[in-house]
Amino acid sequence: QVQLVESGGGLVQAGESLRLSCAASGNIFRINIMAWYRQAPGKQLELVARITSSGTTNYVDSVKGRFTISRDNAKNTVYLQMNSLKPEDTAVYFCNYEDLTGGPSWGQGTQVTVSS
Repeated sequence: QVQLVESGGGLVQAGESLRLSCAASGNIFRINIMAWYRQAPGKQLELVARITSSGTTNYVDSVKGRFTISRDNAKNTVYLQMNSLKPEDTAVYFCNYEDLTGGPSWGQGTQVTVSS
């Protein structure tokens, strides 16, 4: 079982930046994928970005060029640098961990609010 603790959310104005962090602990498999999802009010959960343990990244089109996902494998931590934030980025952001040994693990979520 893997535990995830997110931090870094908050209230910002459009155009500003935030950096989310997610620290993983527990039974971490060497080969894994960590990701950030988000859920806006009244909308479905959406994959924002993911990164494999070897560093391959994927992004949803709406954040390409503005968000950057990265990870520090020594610290078992994944980051999401969010620049040029827009009001439509407002959501609860969840950290996600998956590996080949079992089901996904989820963090508790962190609120990101972008005012116009």
